[in-house]
Amino acid sequence: MAYGLLPIAYSLQNYIFFVIKQQISYFFYTFARMKKVKYYYDPETLSYKRIRNKKRTKVRNALIFLLAAALFGSILSLIIINSRLFFTPREVMLAREIKAYETNYEILNRKMELVEQVLADVQERDNNMYRLYFNAPIIPDSVRKGGFDPNKYKDLEKLGSSKLVANTTKRLDKLRKQLVIQSKSLDEINKLSKEKEKFLASIPAIQPVNNKDLKRMASGYGWRSDPFTKARKFHYGMDFSSPQGTPVYATGDGVVIRADDGSSGYGNHIRIDHGYGYVTLYGHLSAYNVRAGQHVKRGDLIGKVGSTGRSEAPHLHYEVIKNGEHINPIHFYYGNLSADEYAEMLRVSTQENQSLD
Repeated sequence: MAYGLLPIAYSLQNYIFFVIKQQISYFFYTFARMKKVKYYYDPETLSYKRIRNKKRTKVRNALIFLLAAALFGSILSLIIINSRLFFTPREVMLAREIKAYETNYEILNRKMELVEQVLADVQERDNNMYRLYFNAPIIPDSVRKGGFDPNKYKDLEKLGSSKLVANTTKRLDKLRKQLVIQSKSLDEINKLSKEKEKFLASIPAIQPVNNKDLKRMASGYGWRSDPFTKARKFHYGMDFSSPQGTPVYATGDGVVIRADDGSSGYGNHIRIDHGYGYVTLYGHLSAYNVRAGQHVKRGDLIGKVGSTGRSEAPHLHYEVIKNGEHINPIHFYYGNLSADEYAEMLRVSTQENQSLD
């Protein structure tokens, strides 16, 4: 019951006590009158005669009055009990506490609305930005917001203010589940971002020799004339003409898998496994500064230009291999070439000339 009704309840309580008091007074007044001697005037005898009530009539009247009083009292008691018009100090205190709890629940629900709005925004960016960028599958709403048992909240619906308590509990449970799913999603995105960073650092992305003026690219990938047989054959790499001893750099992070002269035609050469299916080869070196099993970073000095093996002049023979297949290295120089420089190198590399190995 609202607190505004308490003064009215107290006034009604006083009125009911007044009515009860009046009924009790009337009972005793009536009973007293029943004790008085009554007379009536007899016109035949021209005299007053005493009225003598039968004892049975007196008992009947008394019983009727007592039954009426009992019935009235019972009805009044039922009204008082069912309408809760009377409050003890403890009941008043409990009512105030319940009102305070209801107010706190309403404040909590308003705060949850703000949290739900922020979470919905994070979920939107997660699906349409982060997961899209890292090529990860989106998380549907059926997973984020589903999976709740409606019977779980039946016990709460039996309590006072059941609707408020049950709805608040449901919202908290949904928020908890969505936050757990979003937390796992962000952990996955963080892992993918680190993997992406590792991938970008590993794939070949620079020229293996210092070639700022773009004049050292002697022969490109494709069909070329063999310098020794003059026959037309396929050239699987790019040749960079450089003086003997010119530094050679790793084009991406990786692990050296070979650094020897045991491969026919390449002379002293290095092979680096970059992961993700990528392997690079550096041939005809005069020397190498690394050994098999060594980890290298992009830009590390790994050897020097030479003319060992099947070579006509000092140069670096450079190959890029993806999943066991040779691919054109020209596609992997974006790390240190502008758009115009790349276009010029592409033009030069497509000219069919004589290779240096």
